[in-house]
Amino acid sequence: MTVLVTGGAGYIGAHTVRLLRERGHDVVVLDSLEFGHRAAVLGAALVEGATADADLVARTVAEHGVTEVVHFAAYKAAGESMERPERYFANNVAGTNAFLDALRGAGVDRLVFSSSCAVYGTPTALPVDEAHPLAPESPYGESKRMVEQMLRWYDECHGLRSVSLRYFNAAGAAADGRIGEDWTVTLNLVPLVMKAALGRILAVSVFGTDYPTHDGTAVRDYVHVDDLADAHVRALEHLAEGGATTAVNLGTGTGSSVREVIDTARDVSGVDIPTHDAPRRPGDPVAVYGDNRRALDLLGWKPERDLTDVVASAWRWHSTHPDGYGDGGCGA
Repeated sequence: MTVLVTGGAGYIGAHTVRLLRERGHDVVVLDSLEFGHRAAVLGAALVEGATADADLVARTVAEHGVTEVVHFAAYKAAGESMERPERYFANNVAGTNAFLDALRGAGVDRLVFSSSCAVYGTPTALPVDEAHPLAPESPYGESKRMVEQMLRWYDECHGLRSVSLRYFNAAGAAADGRIGEDWTVTLNLVPLVMKAALGRILAVSVFGTDYPTHDGTAVRDYVHVDDLADAHVRALEHLAEGGATTAVNLGTGTGSSVREVIDTARDVSGVDIPTHDAPRRPGDPVAVYGDNRRALDLLGWKPERDLTDVVASAWRWHSTHPDGYGDGGCGA
């Protein structure tokens, strides 16, 4: 019984692969290495290739005895998706459809899907729960919504049960600093703050200081990557126990402002991180944070780490790995 983890050489995928192995699961990673790193899988079995390659998927399932899947592999830059929607629908949607069909043919009937709070768009109520209308505002978010709908029908028609995990802002790194986020391919706030702390950029741009929040800056829900990894393992267990297809939010239940993240990073690093105030960006909501009660009820999951843990672990990783995995770039 082996877990196939697509995109397992990427950020959240690598942390999940590590936790699965620590908990006694056999794991094989399928990753194109377009954005992933060999070093990130920490010696786990790695097959290089695309999830849309049906023959490769079938062969991997057969050779490794795969019985269940965690599917991370996708493009995830919302801004880029507005410029190149075709790239996101081809890879995230059509590629996943080919992957699901290959799994069905190979007899795999359990899958955990890496979804996103982007399926909700700008929230009309906070905290966002799973009953909130789905109204994605980018092709990236739309691609995640479309895959969730595909998964519902793959269960209805073919018996492939799944859990779609809609997570909010993944952040942080492994506690021991061995793996973390590749800041060369992300525009997320926490790695940008780390870049400024380590002198890799001149300052952190604070987009919007006049929001109706306690300090005027936007609020987001930062979830530690190791907590997210734990949720994926729990979702696999839910399916193994006969659980039904569903979607679950992974958030902390509260939000942190941009200034709070920066101030926490100053405390952790001891660096007076420079900032630059800038106008709001079009489309940025005032606040987004998730209701996690369903995750607790269904999976027994709740986040164990707070914002300080997130930032401290990110600092530990980036300050000791300023060039990431040091492999000369993704996939090298």
